[in-house]
Amino acid sequence: MTSTPDMQYFPGLTKVFVLSGLSFLIAILWTPLLLKFLKKYRLGKNIRAGSAPVYAKMHKKKAGTPTMGGILIWGTVSFLAVLFFALDKLTRISIFHYLNFLTRPQTLLPLGALFTTALVGAIDDLMNIFKIGPHGGGLRMRHRLILYTLVAIFGAWWFYSKLAWDIIHLPGIGDFSIGIWYIPIFIFIMVATSFSTNETDGLDGLAGGTLLFAFASFGVIAFAKGKIELAAFCGVIAGALLAFLWYNIYPARFFMGDTGAMSLGTTLGIIAMLTNSALVLPLIGIVLVIESASVILQWLAKKLAKRKIFLSSPIHHHFEARGWPEPQVVMRFWIIAVLGCLVGLVIGMIGMGTPPK
Repeated sequence: MTSTPDMQYFPGLTKVFVLSGLSFLIAILWTPLLLKFLKKYRLGKNIRAGSAPVYAKMHKKKAGTPTMGGILIWGTVSFLAVLFFALDKLTRISIFHYLNFLTRPQTLLPLGALFTTALVGAIDDLMNIFKIGPHGGGLRMRHRLILYTLVAIFGAWWFYSKLAWDIIHLPGIGDFSIGIWYIPIFIFIMVATSFSTNETDGLDGLAGGTLLFAFASFGVIAFAKGKIELAAFCGVIAGALLAFLWYNIYPARFFMGDTGAMSLGTTLGIIAMLTNSALVLPLIGIVLVIESASVILQWLAKKLAKRKIFLSSPIHHHFEARGWPEPQVVMRFWIIAVLGCLVGLVIGMIGMGTPPK
């Protein structure tokens, strides 16, 4: 009896949903412990007034709210990846082999990037909490950009040298080998995604919801391209993000922090490259693009014209300053994010393209 295509896809689809559900359940269960830990050691957000007085005035009531909630996301993802990998190798039981989604070609690099950049982000969070560094604590943006670039350089080297990959897919047109130009393009995409995610993390639920839609979308693309482990990895992140949102929607019980924003932004960029879908990333992450563009435009206007375009940047703070309630800003940005994901998915599925092996 010959299997139909639907029957062939069913085990992979079940794997993605089972792992996503486990991720959500585990994250929900240990969130109270994380919250207790953050409160016990007073790891609360420090609202800096110096360079952003409008933002500080609107958000001063949030000072002291626990931050570093991103630990919930990358901690859950790392735990599940290591758990099922170890159980698979130690027991050789089929169910653990089935649930193991840690593989060198598909998920080792994004998991490594997620964990490494999360630690860097955690250091930045701790500097902010304990007011270490300039402007009341934390890394300057230029220092963050340097860190993003270093991570991106390593990722570009991995793709170009280890995977021998230099292909960019133009949806509806085809794949094109661009040689050494792949490296600077990779670096730009990674830095832009990391920077944009960091700028989006400013309102309760905004970054979490935007990233949830983005990772779910790339999970669909990865699954359609036969990258089941990568799709499962996206699903595990999405499940943990959903649990995070349960506590992060207005009024937030805790914030994502740089340990979440930096790691998730970097990982999102890597997944876009692993699925050879980088050119639909600006659509799937359209809110991220809007947020970072507003910051750049504001900076240019202040430097060149000595005036501001927005009341405050990123742009979500501009709408806040104009009187929009915070939940209203978040909900409307979520709608934009969903529309961008839908358009990105449709375009991303055209021609599909060849992902790295």
